[in-house]
Amino acid sequence: MEFTEDIKEACRTMNEGGVILYPTDTIWGIGCDATNPEAVHKVYEIKKRIDSKALIVLVDSSVKVDFYVSDVPQVAWDLIELADKPLTIIYDGARNMATNLLAEDGSVGIRVTNEQFSRQLCQRFRKAIVSTSANISGQPSPANFSEISEEIKSAVDYIVKFKQDDLSPAKPSSIIKLGKGGVIKVIRE
Repeated sequence: MEFTEDIKEACRTMNEGGVILYPTDTIWGIGCDATNPEAVHKVYEIKKRIDSKALIVLVDSSVKVDFYVSDVPQVAWDLIELADKPLTIIYDGARNMATNLLAEDGSVGIRVTNEQFSRQLCQRFRKAIVSTSANISGQPSPANFSEISEEIKSAVDYIVKFKQDDLSPAKPSSIIKLGKGGVIKVIRE
């Protein structure tokens, strides 16, 4: 595995409360320990984003969703299993993570990643990792590493080397919100 050192360094950085720039199953993301409110605050500062806008988090398996959501609707398991492309699900009743990354209603967006690097990063870190697009709030999301601004690159504590030269365009995930009684609302297709 070429990216073993990258993963070790990214985990070390996040364990120390730092912020990383890393490839995900979708676009490049700004990430940190989703349980550390100070690190989450740094992400909002880097993005110049108000912290009432929630952040998405990544986990490496559907089992971990239960740890971060108090009552996972049954339909979520089918959606996770059947999704043929990256899918972020917004759940009510978030728990065990920094409250400043949650939406005002206490919900959180969680995506189970199947991409090799981000999945292994989540496995090694053993906690949910913030994953928000690597751009200043309001600007277009970068399709690949080469489109990430110097302002973002200079603001993070560690930049993952893996996939920097991959120029294939990436897209953000689909987002759905699961409401009470299994009501599904599509936020982004």
